[in-house]
Amino acid sequence: MKLIVGLGNPGKDYVHTRHNVGFETLDRLGEDLGIPINKVKDQGLYGQGNYQGEKIFLLKPQTYMNASGRAVGQFVSYFKIDIEDVLVLVDDIDIAFGEVRIKPKGSAGTHNGMKSIISSLGSQDFPRIKIGVGKKHPGEDLAKFILARFSKEDQVLIDKTMDRAKDACLDILKNGISHSMNHYNGKIDELKS
Repeated sequence: MKLIVGLGNPGKDYVHTRHNVGFETLDRLGEDLGIPINKVKDQGLYGQGNYQGEKIFLLKPQTYMNASGRAVGQFVSYFKIDIEDVLVLVDDIDIAFGEVRIKPKGSAGTHNGMKSIISSLGSQDFPRIKIGVGKKHPGEDLAKFILARFSKEDQVLIDKTMDRAKDACLDILKNGISHSMNHYNGKIDELKS
């Protein structure tokens, strides 16, 4: 049994913002797997299906980003999912724009949604796929930056990056995290042209 969590903020005001690439990547994964994310459980919106003979849950916390851990913790507890079987899709401002970085575990860094999940689960020993959304300019307000939408030019690259992150999810489910790290970590410069 696997739980894949996409992080973001609910509501139309946040659609296509930097902070919602986790939600959007999860939607793409759901489309590929034929799993609609349309059921409500506690504080999350989820879908359920099978892939490679294993039960898969796709979860979008509806608590707003900084309290994402509440929904994830409730879901993990209710369905008795092992911590290492939780995979989180998350935006990241500390890696290069357009980069996908898969990590088997680690700290939350500067991301409040990840801090909330680690606090709720009592562990940081779960894999995550980080999606580089760019870095703010010096003096720019962080909240304004992460809640902004992409320029037309940047949207082209972030769409390709989200597709790459989605493919990395499928690869993790099929071949394991080490294989995915070797094949998907890094920038996708080759896709810019």
